[in-house]
Amino acid sequence: MAGYGNPPDKSWWFRVDKLRLRFNPVVTVLAIILIWSFIIACIVFEDSAETFGDWKEWITRKWCWLYVGSQDAWSVFMIILYFSKYGNTKLGKDDEEPEYSNISWFTMLFACGIGVGLFFFGVSEPMYYYVSNNRYYADEYMPDNTLAQISLNITFYHWGIHGWVVYSIVGAMLGIMSYREGLPMTMKSCFYPLIGDKIFGWMGDVIDVLSIITTLFGVCTSLGLGCIQINAGLNFLNNDIPVGTVAQVVIIWSITAMATASTVSGVGMGIRRLSEICFGLGCILMTLVVFLDDTWFILNLYVQSIGYYLQYILQLGFHTDAFELASPSYGAEDRGRQTAISGDGSQDGPELWIDWWTIFYWGWWISWSPFVGMFIAKISRGRTIKEFINGTMTAPIIYTFLWLTIFGGSGILMERFAAKEGLCCKPDSNFKAIDPAFDYATINGNALSVNDEVDWCELGTCTQCARDTIMRFEAKGWTSEKFAANLLKTQQMENGELGDFTEVEYFKKTLDYGRWDNRKAVRLSCFASGAIDEYMWFYLMDSYYDLGGFLTVFSLIGLVLYFITSSDSGSLVIDCMSANGDQEPPVPQRVFWALTEGAAATALLVAGGNDALGALQTVSVVTGLPYTFVICILCVSLWRALAVSAGDMDPNEHNWKESYFEFCTTTDMKSIIRWVKNIPLGPYISAKGAVLSWAQKPWMVWVYCVMTYGAFLLFIVFHVLEVVIDGSWAIGWLFYLVFVTLMTSFRVGVRMNQGINGTPIEDFFACLLCYPSSGAQIDCELAEGMEPPSKDVMA
Repeated sequence: MAGYGNPPDKSWWFRVDKLRLRFNPVVTVLAIILIWSFIIACIVFEDSAETFGDWKEWITRKWCWLYVGSQDAWSVFMIILYFSKYGNTKLGKDDEEPEYSNISWFTMLFACGIGVGLFFFGVSEPMYYYVSNNRYYADEYMPDNTLAQISLNITFYHWGIHGWVVYSIVGAMLGIMSYREGLPMTMKSCFYPLIGDKIFGWMGDVIDVLSIITTLFGVCTSLGLGCIQINAGLNFLNNDIPVGTVAQVVIIWSITAMATASTVSGVGMGIRRLSEICFGLGCILMTLVVFLDDTWFILNLYVQSIGYYLQYILQLGFHTDAFELASPSYGAEDRGRQTAISGDGSQDGPELWIDWWTIFYWGWWISWSPFVGMFIAKISRGRTIKEFINGTMTAPIIYTFLWLTIFGGSGILMERFAAKEGLCCKPDSNFKAIDPAFDYATINGNALSVNDEVDWCELGTCTQCARDTIMRFEAKGWTSEKFAANLLKTQQMENGELGDFTEVEYFKKTLDYGRWDNRKAVRLSCFASGAIDEYMWFYLMDSYYDLGGFLTVFSLIGLVLYFITSSDSGSLVIDCMSANGDQEPPVPQRVFWALTEGAAATALLVAGGNDALGALQTVSVVTGLPYTFVICILCVSLWRALAVSAGDMDPNEHNWKESYFEFCTTTDMKSIIRWVKNIPLGPYISAKGAVLSWAQKPWMVWVYCVMTYGAFLLFIVFHVLEVVIDGSWAIGWLFYLVFVTLMTSFRVGVRMNQGINGTPIEDFFACLLCYPSSGAQIDCELAEGMEPPSKDVMA
C-alpha cells in the first residue's frame, strides 16, 4: 500500500502523570487564553452584542460571495471525488472492516450533526419564509401555494447538500491521514500532504488552536439555541417558569453537568447510546405526527419538495442577494414596478435577509466542521470514501428533509386553517381594530352579534380579522359584556396597565386560540412577527388532540438528550485536538472542556441579552469565515493525499527543494537570508529560472525584469497618487495582478522543467500571497544546479 510511510508523531507534549494530564502545551494554553478572554469580555462589556452585529453585517457585505461560492465548489469537489477512482479508498488499512454497524453509525452521524437545530428551526424556519418579508414574499402576484413550497425549498437548501458537504470533507481527510497514514487525529494532520513535518511546529499548532476556537463557538451556538428552546418549552408547560437569561443560564449548567458525565464515559458508551436513543425518539415523534396530521398531505409534500429541491438547487445555491446588498431599487416606480408589498417599501425583500439566514447557516455549518468532521472520522474507520460520502451526504439529508417536511409542512397547514377559522394575532394592528368594530356591533339584549351592514374597512384599518373574531365569540354564545371585558383586559395589557409583561408573556396572554378539526389552533405567524419563534414547535405539538401535552413533554425530552449529545461530542473532540489527537484523553481534561463550553455559551447569552439569538448567530459567522479558507486548502490536501495513497504521486520525489514556508519555520540562517534576498531580487531570480527552463536567450531575463519590476513599481506609484487622484488605487491593484501573473508564469515554467508536483492555480496563489517565498524556492532550485530542458522534451 502506497502512502507516506506512517510518519512519526513529533508533536509537543506536556505530561503530569500524578494529575492524569497530557496535552499539547502550546495549543491548550493559547486556546484557553483566547477563549476565556472572549468569555470575560462578553460579560464585562455591555455593548458587545452590538459589536457582534456590526461584525456579522460586515462579513455578509464583503464575504457573501465566498461563503456561498465555496459551498458550491466543495459540493462539486465531493461529487467528483465520489465518482473518481479514489472512491474505493478506505479510511484505514485495506483489510479493515467498519467498527460500528450501519444503524449505530447513522444514528451517531445524525445526532452529533444537526439534532438540536432541527427542533429549533423545524417549524419556525419554513414559517418565517412563508409569512415574513423576503424576496419571494414581496412578490404580490406569486400564488400562495407557490410561496409555501418555496418556503420549504429554501429550508431544504440550508439543511441539504451544501451544509453536510463540509462535514464530509473534513471527516474524509482526517480518516485518511489518521487511520491510513498513522498520523494523530487532529486538524493539523490534514495538512501533512502540503507542508509535511511542519505540522508538528507552530503552523500545526495555529491550525489546531483555530480549530478548537471555531469548534467551541460553533457548538455554543447550538447549545444556546437548544437552551432557549428548552426554556420556552418549560415555560409553555408551566407559566411560573420564567423566560430569560437567568433561567437559560441555569438550564445550560444543568445540562452541561449531564453532558460532562456522558463525556467521561467516551464514545463507546455515552455518546453512542445517547445517539441511538435520540434517533429513536426523533423517529417516534415523526411517525406520530405523520399519523395525527394530514398523512396524505405530508406524503405528497415530501415527494413534491424533493423535486423542487432538485430543480432549483443550482439557482438557490449560487444566489447571493447581490442587488439587495448593493442598494434599494431606486427608480422602480419610474420603471412601472409595483412597490407596495414589502415592509421596506420595495418588492425586493429586506436588505440583509441573506445575512439573517443563509450566511448564518454557512457560518454555523463551517464552524461545526472540525467537531463533526473529527467525530464522524472517529466512528467511520474501515469504510470506503464512497460509503463515507453516502453516509454523510445522502442518508442524513433524506432523513432531514423528511423531518422538515413533516413539521414545517404541518406548521404551514396549521397556519392556513387557523386563518380560515378567523384567528388573529391580538397585538397586531388588525386586532386593535376590534375596539371600533365593537362599537359597530349590534347588541340585541345581552347577546353579541355582528352588523353585516357595516363597512369593515372604513374604520381606519381593514378589520376583517376583527369581524371574524366577533363572529367566533358570537358562535360560542358570549355576551357583549363578557366580550367587552375580555377586550378591555387585552388593551390594558397592551398599554402596560396590568403590570410589566415580558414580550413572551404578552404574546401568550393575548394569543387568539381556536379549534380546527377538533384540534387546538393558533396563528403561528404571530410568533414570527414577534421574533419568538422558539414557541412555534410547542404550539404545533400541543395542537394534536389529547396527545398534545404528551408530545410537548416528549419533544422536551428529545431536545434535552440531543443537547447533551452535542455538548458531549463537542467537548470530547476539543479535548482530542488539545491533546494532539489522543483518542482517549484524560478525564480531567474532558471535564475542563465541557465546563468551558458551558461558560462560553453562558457568556454569549449574557452578552446578547434580549438578542441572545443574534449573538449566537454572529459568533458562528465570525469564526466560520477564516475556516472557510482552511477548508478550501484542505480540499487540495485531500486530493493529494488520495493520489499518494493510490500510488499516483510519490511524496518523497518531485517536490520543491525548499518549503514555501521555510523562512518562518526554520532557524537556518541561510534559508532566512535567501528569503530576505528575494524581497528585492525575487522577480529577477524567478525570471532567470524561467529563461533557463524555457531555453531562451540569456538577455530575455532583462526583458522580463523590466516587465515585472515595472508592474510592481506602477502598483506603488498609483497608490501614492491616490492622495491627489481619487480612485487611482484601482489601477495600482491592476498592475499588481499583472506582476503576479508574470511571476506565476515564471514559477510554472520552473516547476514543469523540474518535474515538480503542483498546478497553475497553486502557483498563482503562491505568488499572490508571498512572492519572496516563491522566489526563494526557485533560487534554491538554481543553487542546486537546474538544467535546461532536453531537446526531446522541447520537441
